[in-house]
Amino acid sequence: VQLQASGGGLVQAGGSLRVSCAASGRTSALNVMGWFRQAPGKEREFVSGTRRSGGTTSYAGSVKGRFTMSRDNARNTVYLQMTSLKPEDTAVYYCAGALLNRPSGMWTRDDMYDYWGQGTLVTVSS
Repeated sequence: VQLQASGGGLVQAGGSLRVSCAASGRTSALNVMGWFRQAPGKEREFVSGTRRSGGTTSYAGSVKGRFTMSRDNARNTVYLQMTSLKPEDTAVYYCAGALLNRPSGMWTRDDMYDYWGQGTLVTVSS
């Protein structure tokens, strides 16, 4: 499985941006997809996660109500729609895929993901 993130860029505070993650290869083996981010000088943190089959989508408290994760299984792509962006949202955004269908409470753990995209940089100016 290969994951390719795209769509990052520079946006003003209060603006919106959508990043995408296209999967290729044995995509049917993936059960959970996640978005993480890593800001300069900080550790990587969970942003959002969802099951490829649908159902629950989980968000970090810092983005809940502002970010929406969606999926298009026909295109093997997941999206992260980001609105009301803040300078503290500036980070490299990574998508990740997990083979095992683990409970949503585990989705925040980056060690449960088997595949990672290369990341796309989102910069929010004040």
